[in-house]
Amino acid sequence: MTGDATASARATSQYATTTGNLTARIALHAYGTNPQSWFAWLGERLPLARDVLEVGAGTGELWHRIGPRRRLTLTDFSPAMCARLREVPGARVLRCDATYLPFRAGTVDAVIANSMLYHLDDPDAALREFARVLRPGGRLAVAVNGRDHMAELNTLGPVIGCPDLAVRFHHRNDVTAEATPARVAAHFTDVTVERYPDELVVPAAEPILAYIVSMIGPLTVAEESAARAAIEARIDAEGAFRVRKHTVLISATRGSR
Repeated sequence: MTGDATASARATSQYATTTGNLTARIALHAYGTNPQSWFAWLGERLPLARDVLEVGAGTGELWHRIGPRRRLTLTDFSPAMCARLREVPGARVLRCDATYLPFRAGTVDAVIANSMLYHLDDPDAALREFARVLRPGGRLAVAVNGRDHMAELNTLGPVIGCPDLAVRFHHRNDVTAEATPARVAAHFTDVTVERYPDELVVPAAEPILAYIVSMIGPLTVAEESAARAAIEARIDAEGAFRVRKHTVLISATRGSR
């Protein structure tokens, strides 16, 4: 998959038939320095009353961490992800496109989109759809990353001869912490932004290598050796491979019109 692929094409190649890539990425975040995990932090801030819909729910890790909820619906475009989502107790699981949700207008109390808008070719169409299915006064929660999120990993691109590594790590369509609040405000009111404070401190090369492989596929022996050497040199110099994170939660309300 080249850097020129569309957002949806990359998502299909990454997620349609496997949950392994997402699992590898979640694993790297276990090295965060914030004592409160992302899922616990997010769970405290989500609108979880009554009918809750998570779009692009992936492996359902959020609900395994914070516990299932009554009247919870989980959707994803990927058959592999939907199979995993069916392991969430009590959840209704639907396979569908985020821009064409199979719900009547005004029938959902809360919509959650956790780190998924950047997988879409038309994220604004999804935001319009979220607004359509929400009841007046319903709440939206969107998590996105900043343009500088995990930028330290981009430096490994030249090491392994992958000049588009930064493209793969950065989000297309400018679905970022910097640009997305304004996009949300075009469809919702009471928009707020809160940053999750965290940094990864990774003591070994393997989790970082697994993350890179999850993004670009298997490395050759030479590529892996070069990447490992670069990572271990950083660890030797600094005691760990440090990766800065920039993730925000954007919350908003569906207006009365």
